[in-house]
Amino acid sequence: MTSATTNKDRRLGKGLAALLGDSMDDDAPRGSDHVDGDASASHGIESIELNVSEVENNPFQPRREFNVDEIASLAESIKSHQQLQPILVRIVDGKYQLISGERRLRATIHAGLTKIRAEVREADDRLVAELAIIENLQRKDLNPIEKAMSFKRYITEHKCKQDDLARRLSIDRSTIANLMRLLELPQQILDWLTAGEVSAGHARALLPIGDEEVQVNIARKIMDERWSVRATETHVAELLKNEEDEDTGKVIVNASRQKRRPVSPQIEAMQQEMRMIFGTKIEIKSSARSRGKITIHFTDAEEFERLKDILCVAAKPNLRIAG
Repeated sequence: MTSATTNKDRRLGKGLAALLGDSMDDDAPRGSDHVDGDASASHGIESIELNVSEVENNPFQPRREFNVDEIASLAESIKSHQQLQPILVRIVDGKYQLISGERRLRATIHAGLTKIRAEVREADDRLVAELAIIENLQRKDLNPIEKAMSFKRYITEHKCKQDDLARRLSIDRSTIANLMRLLELPQQILDWLTAGEVSAGHARALLPIGDEEVQVNIARKIMDERWSVRATETHVAELLKNEEDEDTGKVIVNASRQKRRPVSPQIEAMQQEMRMIFGTKIEIKSSARSRGKITIHFTDAEEFERLKDILCVAAKPNLRIAG
């Protein structure tokens, strides 16, 4: 086994690697149907030929939109070079259900062809769902909300935690957590995110704000004034800082009348980073003797439970959180 194959198996896990064989690479030459990015395999298993009408869609496919121009280009490639890789299917209730290769299937239909080459594999729902996530996770044209929804659906259906999914897919839990947190934003912002009007970085910067109306208004400014992610983070940090001043009654009208202890750039940077991680207001206070405290704000019981889950996952098993 080559080092590339070893790395591939480590990334996908034994179940997915066994299902797909050794053909997860996307290094096929341009102009062939290898470049569609779908994972399939061809390693000694005999292919069968199916009518395209016999193949049912993959119910776990997170992608909802397919680029029409890319499908048309792939269709031309298939007509010119034939189908170089089979799609993967499984048998469910006596029918062929797609596991992998939906772009290839769509392109074949677009090309006006009635037959498609396929390989039949055995795979349960959970494995197929994991494969669908892996296939699409790194694709640039799959929007972050589609990715987040695929995580949420998997976790809900299989009654597992983010840690479990991360372990099964061999990816960082932070990847899952950061995407799923986007689903906490107002639907209007999710629609703009899906349409590409705002980026995932912009959306994450809005999470610490507890007011949905304020979040939507800032998102509009991001689009209208073309703010960068850094500019958005700076604006949100200043907004939260002003809110904290109001909460503590320390609204500064005149610096000569009331002085606040300056916050070091290092502490300010840490506060901002933690606000992005937890999605809420964070205060860090330190003394000259390097002692201090971290205050995590929450607005209701639901937010408290969300924060507790984050802390429990990151903490050591013997850490206790007061209720």
